[in-house]
Amino acid sequence: MLKLTGKIAGLLLFIIAALLLNTVSANRTDRHVLQLSIDGAIGPATEDYIERALISAEESQTELVVIRMDTPGGLDTAMRGIIKQITNSPIPIASYVAPTGSRAASAGTYILYASHIAAMAPGTNLGAATPVQLGGFSPPGAKEKDDETQPNNLKYPLDISDNAMKQKVINDAAAYIRGLAALHGRNQHWAEKAVREAASLPASEALKLNVIDVIAIDTPDLLEQIDRREVIVQGQKRILDTTGLGIVQLDPDWRSQLLGVITNPNVAFILMLIGIYGLIFEFSNPGAIVPGTVGAICLLLALYAFQLLPINYAGMGLILLGVALMVAEAFAPSFGMLGIGGVIAFVIGSIILMDTEAPGFGIDISVIIIFALASAFILFFVVGMAMKARRRPVVSGMEELIGGEATVINDFDHNGSVIIHGENWLALSDARLHKGQKVKVTGIQGLTLKVEPLQNTPAATQEEEK
Repeated sequence: MLKLTGKIAGLLLFIIAALLLNTVSANRTDRHVLQLSIDGAIGPATEDYIERALISAEESQTELVVIRMDTPGGLDTAMRGIIKQITNSPIPIASYVAPTGSRAASAGTYILYASHIAAMAPGTNLGAATPVQLGGFSPPGAKEKDDETQPNNLKYPLDISDNAMKQKVINDAAAYIRGLAALHGRNQHWAEKAVREAASLPASEALKLNVIDVIAIDTPDLLEQIDRREVIVQGQKRILDTTGLGIVQLDPDWRSQLLGVITNPNVAFILMLIGIYGLIFEFSNPGAIVPGTVGAICLLLALYAFQLLPINYAGMGLILLGVALMVAEAFAPSFGMLGIGGVIAFVIGSIILMDTEAPGFGIDISVIIIFALASAFILFFVVGMAMKARRRPVVSGMEELIGGEATVINDFDHNGSVIIHGENWLALSDARLHKGQKVKVTGIQGLTLKVEPLQNTPAATQEEEK
């Protein structure tokens, strides 16, 4: 017993020591560079990851935050949230497009312009910052016009300038990126060109045009080149001291990874359908518990994801209408008309559900087709079979006695006994019955059967049935 207690005490001491070591490492006091990574489309999970990482950096002696980027762009709301965190950070932030072959397109270009240091690796590119949900590229053969009143005498397609709403959004995006460029003295003319004309640049030209500050092979090379460089942080000049700094890599934790999974439009779409089907099965078969529990959890996760994603409510309405029509086909067959209409509404709603053309935030057409066919099969056949089963007469238990044929054991006027399925039962009848007479069970009251004589069945006088 003493040996066991000693082992438990030793184990507890080991756990406490490990926790203390983790606490010390988490709150390290040595000067270092915190390196973050954006790899892929920028969305709510990316914003959450950057925000919490910068808060953590403020709590430690982080001299510089380096954000390595390789992104095709992403959601405007997430991008602006990240930029707010960068511009309000008391710690200098360097955005670094790396490794070779990476890009900072669309939202990545805005983030690069907003950072205190803008750097790229050789063989990388940036640009194409036109808001993609506008379809900001002019069609082939579109006419252009010169407008001398526009800043820097830029050219832009007529189809944008002729549409008031598109022009407002384009102008807003152009003003936004020009403001970010002015913060750190970068090329405002090219910044606006990236928005209005979807222009792109390789790293070498970006450096020549003062779009970026540094071309670096890797992070240590970046730190060496920006040492003693002056930056503006929250309106104050600061000289970077990056000599001998250690690099601490901070990857997304489980929370950011989970958020990244559920805010994937394909995953959110699937979670929504699982939730809807789970609740349908629970309502059609009360007491099953598992379908309802799983369905409720999936539906809540999907609703949380949709709250963070730019969804088209008309698309959501068409999906729900499609499911309702397919359920109606199972309950009230209409020779396929309701079902076909439901599938059509479901497919159209799924296609237009995501109200953005940002890369990485669309629902794959193969997922839509698979779930449309699966939904039709499940709701036409499975739910239909379940409803048919519910309409069948009961074949077991006391309820199955109702409608059955019994035989009177002895003459009685109101209360007596009958035999059915080889069992004797107390019986109630409004008519006088005779021994051996055939009667029909019309109901059950406790342990007593309600019976009535079968029509055209004369009274019998034979012996009591055994």
